[in-house]
Amino acid sequence: MRAINLKTEHLTDPIGIDIAKPYLSWTCEDGITQTAYEIEAWENENLLWGSGKVSGSQMHAVLEKELQSRQRVSWRVRLWDETGRKGEWSVPALFETGIMDKALFKAAWINPELVCDLEVHKPASYLKKSFQATKGKVARLYITCHGLYEAYINGKRVGEFVLAPGCYNYDRKVAYQTYDVTDLIQDGENLAEVILGDGWYRSVSGVDGDRNLYGTGVALFFQLEIDKNVVCVSDGSWTASQSGPIRENDMQQGEVVDARMEEIEDYHEVRVEDFGVETLACSNCMPVAEMECFTGKCITTPNGETVIDYGQNMAGYISFRLKAHAGQKIVLTHGETLDENGNFTQENFQDRERHKEGGTRQQVVYTCKEGFNEYKAKFTIWGFRYAKVETNIDLHDAEFTAIAVYSKMQELGTFNCSNADVNQLVHNSIWSQKSNFCDVPTDCPTRERAAWTGDMGVFAAAGLYLEDCYPVIRKWLAECRLTQHEDGKLSNISPRNNNPSFFSGLLAGSVGWGDACIIVPYVLYQRYGDVQILEENYAMMQKWYTFLEGRAKNNPEDAAEFMKQNPYRDYTVETGVDYGEWCEPDVDSTSAMRTPQQKVATAYFARSGQMLAEIAQILEKAEDARHYCTMAENAGKAFRYIAVQDGRIHSDRQAEYVRAITFELLTAEEKKQAADDLNRLVQQNDYHLNTGFLSTPQLCAVLADYGYVETAYKLLLQDTMPGWLYQVKKGATTIWETWDGINEKGVPAASLNHYSKGAVTGWLFEGVCGIHLVGGKIEIKPQPCNMLDYAKAVYHSPVGDIESGWRCEGGKFSYEFVIPANTSADIILPDGRKEHVSAGRHCL
Repeated sequence: MRAINLKTEHLTDPIGIDIAKPYLSWTCEDGITQTAYEIEAWENENLLWGSGKVSGSQMHAVLEKELQSRQRVSWRVRLWDETGRKGEWSVPALFETGIMDKALFKAAWINPELVCDLEVHKPASYLKKSFQATKGKVARLYITCHGLYEAYINGKRVGEFVLAPGCYNYDRKVAYQTYDVTDLIQDGENLAEVILGDGWYRSVSGVDGDRNLYGTGVALFFQLEIDKNVVCVSDGSWTASQSGPIRENDMQQGEVVDARMEEIEDYHEVRVEDFGVETLACSNCMPVAEMECFTGKCITTPNGETVIDYGQNMAGYISFRLKAHAGQKIVLTHGETLDENGNFTQENFQDRERHKEGGTRQQVVYTCKEGFNEYKAKFTIWGFRYAKVETNIDLHDAEFTAIAVYSKMQELGTFNCSNADVNQLVHNSIWSQKSNFCDVPTDCPTRERAAWTGDMGVFAAAGLYLEDCYPVIRKWLAECRLTQHEDGKLSNISPRNNNPSFFSGLLAGSVGWGDACIIVPYVLYQRYGDVQILEENYAMMQKWYTFLEGRAKNNPEDAAEFMKQNPYRDYTVETGVDYGEWCEPDVDSTSAMRTPQQKVATAYFARSGQMLAEIAQILEKAEDARHYCTMAENAGKAFRYIAVQDGRIHSDRQAEYVRAITFELLTAEEKKQAADDLNRLVQQNDYHLNTGFLSTPQLCAVLADYGYVETAYKLLLQDTMPGWLYQVKKGATTIWETWDGINEKGVPAASLNHYSKGAVTGWLFEGVCGIHLVGGKIEIKPQPCNMLDYAKAVYHSPVGDIESGWRCEGGKFSYEFVIPANTSADIILPDGRKEHVSAGRHCL
């Protein structure tokens, strides 16, 4: 038996982590059951730590040796199988700590812009420094900035991280990256060069178009070491220029480039700034990188415009190669779709009145040099499939490429069935996740680009099936902790991407959104079993729940008599403003949002209490667990008082039933009745949903779990609006923000790249194919239906590769499952058969 897929802190061979006792994990290959393991961690030729033989089947451990700065560690695992036979050592995994002792930072912050003017769009800054060095065994660059950087040593690009250092609350935390630059150093004179752009630090940001959220000036922090000796740092000896080819750069608006300015001569001194190093930290996450590439195809639209179609809506930027004369220009404007007439448009994602610069441009303005021109964006990212071309250049031999840019996640899940539209829906979900996981999980890559708590709360469970996104979500949770209000409210968006407003201020206390600080760590723990995620976020959870307790005790004097007679009134949330079931079909979300929503708020008060009680128990905080359990029980009784009459929920909104059932707020008999009522409502709505943002992800699961499998499938396969396959029929390649993102007349509206409604893919894995992984235990409980001929899901899970598939032939179902080594599974089939199976392939 052999250990494979070794990871440190859920990352593969990370360089520059700052966790003193890192979490080590692996999966197993060959054999049936791991009965013991042994870990060795080495630094150079020295054994740093050994676990000794540890009995048990767990596939993770904590390195019980407190590490210091700049340690390069290799570790390996060997396993004992069910026969007691010892296996071979695994292929070693590597990791390296960053600079954890901040006294080791010797660099200074330097500002390349000597004049602080009021110019809105500024050119990129080009910095350089010559230094002497002798090649050594190990060379490391520790680098970050205010803005974005791209670094070079002796003319060669450093690393693959684009849009570095990433997205942060820059006033409270700035991540630095650690790069292995050993092969870039030469004996004698060396040249370090860095280009700085505006980035999240001072670009136009979000739907409001706010600029300079964290400051008005860019700055560089650069420390190069060879064999742990500092050889080059950012200081007053560097020079800088703003006379390079990038004349304007903005994350949202795009870039203005003049290729005739490639040769820079007028360098000037820099200014040393006293920003300090207290906010510096390692990113502990995978890099943002260039991923898939798509070749553009030129088309002519009905209005005579030249438009490039890349075939896939995505987040990223473009490159092109063309021949031109000096001074000729090409303008490329990027959008997600064509309008109802087949012409290029950006109108679906604009809010020109609200946006401080009149809208989102997503544009490249490029002035050519003589002859061959080659361009690739550096400091911008857009949501797009199409580009409108404005130029007098002959494009006959030109090449245009779209480059998808997102956190470097491994694709974990695949789903395939006999319905091509469902397969496209999964494709669209994956691409909306890729498009919106650019260092933090955002709602859309066009107008808002905001890391909303609510979106992650409803999508996390599904997203973990599709992509290896644990580090991205964990990093985002750390940003949520930084922006939590003193009274416990959660900022709806973190990191901050706008100035205080109604949405980021008053609505910071919205249930469903704020509850993500409990829901998301809980989901991560259930899937991965790493208790660190609970420990890291426990204080944030407690502060949020204390805020909810305060809301519940705030009883308005002008309440209806029914509410005044509520025996559980101190556990009923009657006041405040909540988003509620946002984007609920046939409901004005904005009007509903401004009305106290007692049922939604009290339900979340109960459900978050349930989860928090369980989390406290896991963390061995018994007194806390008792308190939260009591609060949850009483909040549950409060919910029943206001929402259930005569054993039933009386509502024409499907969300009311979904929430009450999934949150365990009803008795067994009431849940059965609620599911029956829900099924009837869906049927009466001609198998269309009317759930909103919070409840849609669980709708199919609730129906199928309570025996209404056919109704769940009819909902899944619904191809008229509102339904998941309507957008597929309209040619979508990503998930839309609204159900009618392109209406029947072909008119586009709102974002066409929002991942939240793609959460239904979670049911394809957990329901249709029945894969459940909770606490390291596998249960497979497929819910097949003859409306599909076959379905199969493959999940590269934290415990190994799980496969579940079924086929319907002649009215009979057959099943095939693959269970990974060192696990077993409970298989529960619709005909009542139950089997407990060990690792291997099983056909039933």
